[in-house]
Amino acid sequence: MAMALPAPGIRARSSLRAVAEAAVCEAAVGDKHPPYAIIPRASPNHGPRRDGLTPRLIVLHYTAMATADSACARLCDPVAEVSAHYLITESGAIWALVSEDRRAWHAGAGSWGGAEDINSRSIGIELANRGDHPFAAAQMAALERLLPDIMARWDIPSAGVIAHSDMAPGRKSDPGARFDWRRLARGGLSVWPQAPAPLAVDPARFATDARRFGYPDCPPDLLLATLRLRFRPQATGPLDGTDCALIADLAARWPAPPAIPPVDPAAPQA
Repeated sequence: MAMALPAPGIRARSSLRAVAEAAVCEAAVGDKHPPYAIIPRASPNHGPRRDGLTPRLIVLHYTAMATADSACARLCDPVAEVSAHYLITESGAIWALVSEDRRAWHAGAGSWGGAEDINSRSIGIELANRGDHPFAAAQMAALERLLPDIMARWDIPSAGVIAHSDMAPGRKSDPGARFDWRRLARGGLSVWPQAPAPLAVDPARFATDARRFGYPDCPPDLLLATLRLRFRPQATGPLDGTDCALIADLAARWPAPPAIPPVDPAAPQA
């Protein structure tokens, strides 16, 4: 199985193992982060990206399983029909399961920025974590080494690194309230809002700003819970001025780009 880790537009030509070895060398010559290894653990659960789509998002998950090995076994089980491009263990090992140019089966139903089929539009990263405890320091450090390379290869902006819960409100809750999004944002690997002062509570504007940032349409209480899960996990009660200020800042600084339409193979090519 080919493992494509090229810059966009460059044809894939490496195996999982060859790319894993190359990743160590490539990381070693840069000065942004120390060398790291990508370990091949090939999953059969993948297919071609549909309609000519390429990654524009990175979706972060937790495994909700007891160990990384048990999660890897499920992600590589053809009967389970689930997978991700990468799995990062508690100790910081990075396991490559699916080639980046292939469509892994991690996102499921949902949308972001008005675009559906998130599997064809994203890279999926699973973090070995049950969902009820903090993420290990070594695991977070490994994620911070991996993300910049993926983002550079596919020209994914910091706002394109999202939670599974963001694109599937109510259906998914990972990576959950214990994930440190602020830490990623400090490194330019995601985004974090600023709200110098609360705004007047305006449910209609809140919903409009949430859609502009990228959230799918959903009931107001679910939309509020989804925003708070990532940006205000300790907040409770009804919509307030801080919620409105946070989503207004997110929408103003990082509006989701227009959804890229699928490529029509029958259309004339320039």
